[in-house]
Amino acid sequence: MFDALLDTIFGLPVHPLVVHATAVVVPTAALVVVVAALRPRFRRWAKFLPLILALAALVLVPLARESGEALRERVTETALVETHSELAEGLLPWVAALVVVAAVLLWWNYREFGSRTSVARAPKWVTVVLAGAALVAATGTTVQAVLIGHSGATAVWSEVGGAPAPAGGEDDD
Repeated sequence: MFDALLDTIFGLPVHPLVVHATAVVVPTAALVVVVAALRPRFRRWAKFLPLILALAALVLVPLARESGEALRERVTETALVETHSELAEGLLPWVAALVVVAAVLLWWNYREFGSRTSVARAPKWVTVVLAGAALVAATGTTVQAVLIGHSGATAVWSEVGGAPAPAGGEDDD
């Protein structure tokens, strides 16, 4: 039954719907995690937001993959579709790393600012490691998401002549 839910809704493929949500949430999560790592004031304000967004991305990525597999059964198998599918398999580890970084940032935030007593500032190496981990995870996540999105768009638009038709119909010259 779950597979049927990821195939179509009211006759429309689920994959484009899930993918558009994923295309918004994944880079947003990456950006918010990086800002939280680099800006303690933002991290104090955001609290659970980086982790919530990263967890949402972690849920959406497998849904996008599974709905893509359902759609793949309906479309002609091409090298572009195969490339898109192979690239999609590489996103989950990056998003999982982003979740780990977001969780550590949340823990660090509460350790650093959670108690009412004055806590000494974090040692410089901790902030550098957290910022570096956030930048690596966010960069890997974003690059992989862009590659997947580009390959998916290329696969779709190559089926209709390589580019979308201009708006407004045919040229009236």
